Amino acid sequence: MDEILQHLLTTPPQPGALTLEDWWREHLGLSSRFAVPVDVALAGGFRADRLGFAFASGYHAALRSLFPRMPANHRAALCATEAGGGHPSAMQTRLSGGGEGPLRLSGTKAFVTLGTAAETLFVVASEGQDEQGRNRLRMVMIDARRQGVHLHALPPTPFVPEVPHAELELRDVAVTSDEVLPGDGYTRYLKPFRTVEDCHVHAAFLGWLLQVGRRSGWPERILDETLALVVTVRGLAQAEPSSPAVHLALGGALDLCHRLVSGLEEWWPRVDASTRELWERDKVLLGVAGKVRAKRREVARERLAGG
Repeated sequence: MDEILQHLLTTPPQPGALTLEDWWREHLGLSSRFAVPVDVALAGGFRADRLGFAFASGYHAALRSLFPRMPANHRAALCATEAGGGHPSAMQTRLSGGGEGPLRLSGTKAFVTLGTAAETLFVVASEGQDEQGRNRLRMVMIDARRQGVHLHALPPTPFVPEVPHAELELRDVAVTSDEVLPGDGYTRYLKPFRTVEDCHVHAAFLGWLLQVGRRSGWPERILDETLALVVTVRGLAQAEPSSPAVHLALGGALDLCHRLVSGLEEWWPRVDASTRELWERDKVLLGVAGKVRAKRREVARERLAGG
């Protein structure tokens, strides 16, 4: 831990990336320096000139944490959401074949973060239904440039528009058996991803906030509170993402993050105009998926109460 804390506290707080390609070059450099994905998220956020590129580092670090065999030098994207949403029952993308014949992947994903920039795709697909009529999901890792893979750029979002999104169309894509990851696609990968993503994206946000505060002369108490949250979120990012206790602790940590942000109003005038404008545009990102987080917290309490 000491290495990343020293980095955040002693590295000159000068932001770098101005384009998506700039971000990726810097993110790759940090990935070779820091072995733990959440440390890459923290360092990537600290280096970012805006929340969008901090988010990109957090998102990519979350994927690296969840999928250790992901190629280190490839931009990656998780492909889950379909026209009917992201619930397991909504998954219509199919993984078919096997046995004597080849495996094939077909379907459409409606919203893929970093989609048009991705080189590796992690696709949630159904193998069919079990005895109870529920989707049997698998996670498939494929090359984004493979024949039959089509990524269609979506319009930029109103906030963090620098992060591209795409619709993914899969037309009878050939898949090898070793590209189908072991374990259940929902319980092992899709379900824990929200927790893993929350930890890594908020770590990147805190790294970015520490950089802004340091170069803008914010009071030391604010920097210390930010650093304390860095340590908390970093620990949670390395904990078991399916644990209800971790879900409750993460909910409390995110509450503290929001409380910290709410107390910064008097200090934003010290920040340069460009950074302030981007923050006003992009800060809504922190509230995305608030209902999902609240439900996760509620379920965690119920699980703990039930023993």
